[in-house]
Amino acid sequence: MVNGIAGRAGVELGVIARGTGWDFARSLGIPHGSDAAIGVAAHGHARTIDLGRATYRAWAGGETATWFANAGSVGMSGAIAQRANDTTKAFGGKVSYVWATFAVFARWRNTDIAVTVDGESRRARMYDVIVANGPFLGGGMKLCPEADPGDGTFDVLVIGDLAKRDLVLTLPKIFRGTHLPHPRAELLRGTTVTVDAPEPLPIQLDGEQPGTTPARFELVPQALRVRVP
Repeated sequence: MVNGIAGRAGVELGVIARGTGWDFARSLGIPHGSDAAIGVAAHGHARTIDLGRATYRAWAGGETATWFANAGSVGMSGAIAQRANDTTKAFGGKVSYVWATFAVFARWRNTDIAVTVDGESRRARMYDVIVANGPFLGGGMKLCPEADPGDGTFDVLVIGDLAKRDLVLTLPKIFRGTHLPHPRAELLRGTTVTVDAPEPLPIQLDGEQPGTTPARFELVPQALRVRVP
């Protein structure tokens, strides 16, 4: 829907979240229950938020661009999103993403990644680069707890060389948003983010996995009006 209405004047988006993670709705305080969400869509007030626009290499080949509302990322999270989407949702989105996280992490091998945020560069072995417009992703993980979809900037979380023990100890804190600061992670802020690696890495946009690096994420301020409580 965002890719159809981004930037259009006079259009307001009402959200009834039925996806696996419903993180966009959670980031905006929109209730999960259908009746309550319909009430917000019908009678809530309109909030203007920023959007992201990602340019990347599509699976079919060639460069393409896609809008995203809540979060984009590069690295292991792309594989986690695909794993969660391909498995049963019978136990809910949170369980699906936690299971997918451990299943992918057990086999994933991190690689050298080059990241630039508004001209500030990092190059190291990393598991993931999270480009967050909202605080929640991955089925309720509060990975970027201070991200605000209306503040005109991305929160960019660079996740370095984690050990399995790090993940086990940190994951409960991630759901509470108390995992930062962390010795193997760095939080940057900016409006333009580029990510590349020697081998193509999967990207994730609002829970989907549409392609690979090289990727560029650009913040587009005040690009969408959404009905919120």
